[in-house]
Amino acid sequence: MSVRLALLLTPLLLVASNVFMTYAWYGHLRDFKSKPLWIAIGVSWLVAFFEYCLQVPANRIGYEQAGLSLAQLKVMQEIITMAVFAAFAVFYMKEKLTMNFVYAGICLVAAAWFMFRDFKPAA
Repeated sequence: MSVRLALLLTPLLLVASNVFMTYAWYGHLRDFKSKPLWIAIGVSWLVAFFEYCLQVPANRIGYEQAGLSLAQLKVMQEIITMAVFAAFAVFYMKEKLTMNFVYAGICLVAAAWFMFRDFKPAA
């Protein structure tokens, strides 16, 4: 696999995995609030299985093929997590985002800048 493809595939897989993860962590608050806790846990574990099926290859491809460091993968994951969570909170859970969420996002942009400022992908 080329480095360019790996650099494209890594965040795409992380976005897809985060959709599953966000639903597994928070979707039960809406969809299973009247069900027993053990059902919410079981459904969340099942959904999380699919998250791992995407997240593990994403990290492997990013680390082994794209040449990203562990720290770069982690910061990328956190930025994607916040973006997916924001969309989930607004569109699925019908919540409003506050300015504090915007400020946290700005901090993540700064984290990405520091983490990736010296990154030079292999040819």
